[in-house]
This record gives sequence, C-alpha cells and structure tokens, in this order.
Amino acid sequence: MKVAQVSTRFPPGPGGVERHVAEVAPRLAARGHAVDVFTSDLYREFPWQRLGPEVPRTEVRPWGRVHRLPVWSLPGELHYPVFRGLGRALDAAGPDLVHVHTYGTNQVAVARRRRRRRGTPFVLTAHFHPIWSIEGGWFRHRLRGFYDRRLAGPVVREASRVVVQTGEEEKLLRALGLPLPPLVVVPPGYTPLPPPPADGPTFAERFGIPGPFLLYVGRLASNKGLLDLVAAFASFARTHPEATLVLVGEDGGMGAAVDARVRSAGLDGRVRRLGHVDDDRVLAQAYREAEAFALPSEYEAFGLVLLESLAAGTPVIASRVGGIPDFIEDGRSGLLVAPRAPAELASAMERLWTDRDLARRLGAYGRDAVVPRYTWDGLVDRLDAVYREVRAG
Repeated sequence: MKVAQVSTRFPPGPGGVERHVAEVAPRLAARGHAVDVFTSDLYREFPWQRLGPEVPRTEVRPWGRVHRLPVWSLPGELHYPVFRGLGRALDAAGPDLVHVHTYGTNQVAVARRRRRRRGTPFVLTAHFHPIWSIEGGWFRHRLRGFYDRRLAGPVVREASRVVVQTGEEEKLLRALGLPLPPLVVVPPGYTPLPPPPADGPTFAERFGIPGPFLLYVGRLASNKGLLDLVAAFASFARTHPEATLVLVGEDGGMGAAVDARVRSAGLDGRVRRLGHVDDDRVLAQAYREAEAFALPSEYEAFGLVLLESLAAGTPVIASRVGGIPDFIEDGRSGLLVAPRAPAELASAMERLWTDRDLARRLGAYGRDAVVPRYTWDGLVDRLDAVYREVRAG
C-alpha cells in the first residue's frame, strides 16, 4: 500500500510528533508499504524558524522519501502554518491512504479535500491538546474554540479512523461533541537513548553543575508548568543549598519568563537553562545522573520524556493530567501531583530527595515494568491493521 505520512514538522526539527512520524515511517516500510513523508521547511514554530539550506527539501531515505514543503503563517496569535502545494504533492505521489498528524492543522483540511476529490481515505492521529494547554493568549484560545464549535466537525467526521494515544485523549475529544468516526486507542512507542559515554566527563562536569540536581527535559513552552517548577524549586532549595535545577530543551517561547522568575526568586546560579542537547548520549547521562525528573505540565497527551527518565532508573514527578496517569501510577512508578500546585510539587521533590530507598524503588519499577510496555513495533502493528481495515472498507 502507498501511504503518505503528513506532519507539520519532521526531524531535525525537535518534538514528540516529529519523533513519532520518524519512528513510524521506516517500520511501515519494513511491513511492505511504500512510504512518503510530507512535512514543512520549519525547524520550529515558536519562535518561527525555518530549516537551514543544509537540509534537503526532497530527501531519499532507505525506507522512502521526505518532502519538505514551504509553509506560511499569519503573525502573532493568528499563527496557523499553511502548506504551499501539499495537495499537488499528494496528487503527484498518488497514495492509497493519507495519514495526517495533529488535530486542527492545515494538513487535515487538505486530506479531507483530497478524499472528496479523489476518494482517498485518510486517518488522523489527533495528538490532541485541549484549549487551555495550547500556545498563545486569550484571543488564540477563542479562535481555537471557534474551530472546535464550527469548523472541526465537517473535517474530522470524514476521517476513516481517528487514532488517540490514551483513554483520556479519547474522552477529551468526545467531550467536544463532534461527529466522530471510529476511534482507535494506540499507545505511543518509546525510543531508547544510546548508552552514555563510557569515558570522559560526567554530565555535571560537562556543564559545570556543582552538585546533585533535579532535571526537566522538554520545550520551554507555555503548557509545561515551568513557572510552577521554578516556584516549587525556590521553596525546596531553601533547605537544600546543594541542589540545582537543570532545564534541558529548546526555548518554545517561555525562556524569558523563566529567566525573569529565576531572578525574582533569587535563584541565579541555582537554576541552569542549557538549551537543546544535540547528543543523545549526553542526554542519557543527564537522566542517569539526576536525582529525580520533574514534568509539572498543565496538559500532556502522553509525556514520552517520562519513559526516558524511567528507562534510566530515575524516578519521576509529574502532573496528574492528560495521558500521564495511564502509565505513571502514583507511588509505584512515580509521584503524581496536581497541576499548578507548586507547594505539592515542592513536597514531592523533598520526598524523593530525602527518601533514596523510595526513589530507587520507583525508578526500578518504571524501568523494569513500565518502559517495556511501549514499543514502536507494537504501535505500527496496530496501525498496519487499521490501514488494512480502511482499505478493505
């Protein structure tokens, strides 16, 4: 079967959806599908940054082709990447099925138009985020509300299947009251990081971190609860002068606000913002050396970085939101806290920092019992079955 995978961005652009498509495409090819990936020429959206000229706009991989098309967007809170020529590119490729990623994006509307014109079925993996968790202010939230109420229904209902990652994501989609096609819950896979370097400096030595540290990995984005994380660390740090908070990840628009909060809390030097770490071996070092990992998001469809931490045997603290409780069981594979609750987050930090037996138990259970459940091969087996059902229908 000829399958088109369509996502707003693709590696080397960082992000969870980007990694998802990059893991799925070669595995589909290994199952006999002819795969084309259609994506944009963006490295990131917040702030807007295109890929450099060293990244080919059309690329042949061992498993198929990657087509990076130009996109444009209105500025500010009207931000909405629109592909140039996606319909023509799909016509030229002639897929039997189009798999689009991310609810509410331009590519979903293009896939629907293609279905109407040519009868090509499409599958939508929602990667759904509720209104309160998306980038932007009140005006952008109102635009999204208008889309949910007036525009989403006619587009989504023409998908042959909608794929969600967790039961919570399904519940949020159904709460919109849309005329939904059949929904399929397919948990994501986990990509193991390579082993840390066998010699050379430790992660702490490499970045000049003076002692034990707590770790956050992810984009510095508005839904990640980063200001709450800094507030919680400020409380925790008063009784633990040896501790450092390390933030690893691209600035997704919250960097300046985080820096301001660090300064106002008097935490200069105690909170280290390192940016994106290119070398996955070094990132594996960070997970392994951290005392604990924190992800206090206001919403997460899943939270793959939690699996990365658990795979290193490092215990996690996370918000009780979205898909996180589907695999982080409070007190067994991690500690769950309410979102936007810095005092509760600080208490969880204290608990793991001072009770090392508990920290080891949580990390070991996550590594040995939770991480092995999530494989990309298992996900692609499910997708392959969905594709064949859609074509047969």
